[in-house]
Amino acid sequence: MRQGTRSAAHGLWALPVCPRRSASRDSLPASVGGTGGRERPGARGNGRGTPGQGGFTLIELIVVVAIIGILATIAVPAMRTAPQRAREAALKEDLFTLRSCLDQFHADRGRYPAALDEMVSMGYLRGVPVDPVTSSKDSWVVVYEQATGEEDERQREAGQGIIDIHSGSDQVALDGTRYADW
Repeated sequence: MRQGTRSAAHGLWALPVCPRRSASRDSLPASVGGTGGRERPGARGNGRGTPGQGGFTLIELIVVVAIIGILATIAVPAMRTAPQRAREAALKEDLFTLRSCLDQFHADRGRYPAALDEMVSMGYLRGVPVDPVTSSKDSWVVVYEQATGEEDERQREAGQGIIDIHSGSDQVALDGTRYADW
């Protein structure tokens, strides 16, 4: 029975796959660097202890643990601020959407809404969003337009409208600015 077949294209031996026996130098033919099944004088298995025993040396384990430690020290500081960065991104998106809806309301109606609930009832918003920093729908700080003497009768009846909106939080963002100033 043949141990393997020789590939004419590359001049290499193709060994059959055997799940119980791995190919070591001793089982390879002598023409490709093996011993042809003969024991070499003074050889002790795979060079790592007793024959047939595999494992890692202490230095290999120390190197792996050191690499894992270095990677962990790089990743942990970035992961600590991830929840706050996510809340800040959600707040920026909510403010952009609310301000865009205020502008659309003004373009359609010729006036600004008197309350956020008016934008919901007219279909500009599905609902008043929750402030991601304060976790409350009621903490939004609205800025009303200044009354001038040039309003027409319809604008006087509607009252002052909301022209801008901010977060009601007094906390400071990662970049050092206050959320209320965004």
